[in-house]
Amino acid sequence: MPPTKNDCIFGLHPVIEAIRSGREIEKILLKRGLKGGAFQELTTLVREAGIPFQYVPVEKLNRVTNGNHQGVIAFVSQVTYQPVENVLPAIYEKGESPFIVVLDGVTDVRNMGAVARSALCAGVHALVVPSAGRAMITAEAVKSSAGALNTIPVCREANLEKTINFLRKSGLKIVAAGEKAPRNYFEVTYAGPLALVLGSEEKGVSSGLLESADEHVRIPVGGPVGSLNVSAAAAVIIFEVVRQRMVT
Repeated sequence: MPPTKNDCIFGLHPVIEAIRSGREIEKILLKRGLKGGAFQELTTLVREAGIPFQYVPVEKLNRVTNGNHQGVIAFVSQVTYQPVENVLPAIYEKGESPFIVVLDGVTDVRNMGAVARSALCAGVHALVVPSAGRAMITAEAVKSSAGALNTIPVCREANLEKTINFLRKSGLKIVAAGEKAPRNYFEVTYAGPLALVLGSEEKGVSSGLLESADEHVRIPVGGPVGSLNVSAAAAVIIFEVVRQRMVT
C-alpha cells in the first residue's frame, strides 16, 4: 500500500525544517533539474543526515500529492532508527544472547509489519533493514505490526554486507533463509548469538549476504505453492529459535 498524505512532508522549506528539527525521514523524492540556493541547502542536509533520496520526474511527485510540493517530497518514518552498533552492546550488557532479524529487500509494508509482530512476540532484540530497496515504515506498516514497530528497535543500515560482517565480528552466527538452501531449518542449532537473514519472495536474500552466511536453511513445503511469504517464513524460523533456546 502506498504512503498516505499523513506520511509525507512537501515543499523545500518544510522539508529543510523537518530535517533540521530531527524528524526521522524515510526517503526524499527530488524533481530532476531542481536548482537554487534552498535546493543546495537541502541536498547538503540530506547527505549529511544520510537520508536516502531519489531524483524523479515531476509526474511522480504529482502522483503523490496535488499540493505545492516545489519539487520536494519527504516520507516521514513512524519509528526512530537506532544504529546497530549501539543496540548490540546493550544486549550483551544485559547478559542476554543477541537475536537479530535482518530483512533484505522486503518491499511489502504488511509483511514488514507482520515480521515485526512475530519478532517482538518471540523476544527478538532488533530488526535490521537497508536504507533503500525495502518497504517504508509508514502508518500502515505500524498498523500491520499491531504496534510492534513502535517497540522493537529498528536499525537502518546503508550497507547490509558491512552490517553482517560487523555482527559476525561481534560474535553472532549468521543464518540465511531461502527456498534453495541445502538444510532444513530444524536441522540447524540456533543456540548462542544469532542473526537471521530473510529476503523478499521475488528475489530472496541477495548473493552477497548469502556468501557471508554461516548456514543456509529452508522450510520444506509440499503442495502446489512453492514457498511461504516472508512473514510466514519468519514466524516459522523465529519460533524454532525460541523452541531450541527453551530446551537448552
